[in-house]
Amino acid sequence: MAYPSQPPAQSMGSTNTVFNTETRFDLSYIVTPPGIIKAALVLLNLLCFICIEASAFRSNGRGVYFIFVSLVGLLFTGGLLLMYLFHVVEKYHNVKWLKIEMVGCVVLTFLNLIAATIAVAFGAAAYSAAGFFGYLAMVLYGADAFLKAKALKGGELAQGSRVVAKQTHLTTPPALA
Repeated sequence: MAYPSQPPAQSMGSTNTVFNTETRFDLSYIVTPPGIIKAALVLLNLLCFICIEASAFRSNGRGVYFIFVSLVGLLFTGGLLLMYLFHVVEKYHNVKWLKIEMVGCVVLTFLNLIAATIAVAFGAAAYSAAGFFGYLAMVLYGADAFLKAKALKGGELAQGSRVVAKQTHLTTPPALA
């Protein structure tokens, strides 16, 4: 008499996503890789702005464009950094923060490429320094966009924690008579 084959073990699991919806100040984000990148970008955008503003040619069209790009980057990145530090991103978890950040970083990558290139081509010392910082910002915005795309593909959360509980149920064959 042949015995029926034993059914495979069934695996059932559940995922629980936990969000703390109260705003609170937490400096732990600043030591994570995205936090370090954001802090460095705020500093680089500020340096770009100061370099152009300290130049005698700040009212040149190239300088005005570079100031515009550095201020947009400063507001975008600084605003996001503050929202992460105060857990506003976690509070409004329904917003697609990773997608917003990725698109913003891609746009700022190209804006910094253009701004830094036209600044360096001008030839003034302050413009060359601003261009150098602009190229560094371009690289960091590109890296941040890559990290955000990777996080989106992996289904990660912008902020918060996901608890995965998996249970395995074994089924036993019926008793032989």
